[in-house]
Amino acid sequence: MKSVKWLVLITFATLLVACSLDNKHQDLDDYIAETQKRPSGEIPDLPPFVPYQPFVYSASTLRSPFEKPVLVDENTLKGGRTVVPDFTRAPEYLEEFNITSLKMVGTVTWSGGVWALIDNSQGSVVKARVGNYMGKNHGKIVSVTANQIEVMEMVSNGVGGWVENPRVIKLDEKE
Repeated sequence: MKSVKWLVLITFATLLVACSLDNKHQDLDDYIAETQKRPSGEIPDLPPFVPYQPFVYSASTLRSPFEKPVLVDENTLKGGRTVVPDFTRAPEYLEEFNITSLKMVGTVTWSGGVWALIDNSQGSVVKARVGNYMGKNHGKIVSVTANQIEVMEMVSNGVGGWVENPRVIKLDEKE
């Protein structure tokens, strides 16, 4: 048995040596030898590292450029109904968010009234009803139906006063 193992081992060794003596790849060997004879060049230094300067968007509390501007007419500026937000009341949770980022996802009838379910785009759903405030422009919920929420915002008229801006947030239906 030992002689058979030695015979197989010697046969494989002979075949391996015979295959390595073959000059099929002489052109590859020549190319490698020529490449190694070339003079080596210098690698240029890396450019200096410039750290990233983050951009701070400071206009997040202003009107989005994608929303329609509030139209202010002469009657509103001169007289008409005067509105002023109540700055003495404690702000509610949904007033932390821009109203365009809030989505209505449903309604619930609870405690004798209709509550709107609002997705705050941060992974949670919040309930709100008529009289609650939402959005950064002092928006007060005026009406809640099964399909929409009506909100009356108070925005600056640009000359020191305030005007009402009605908004409707429709139910975000997903199929």
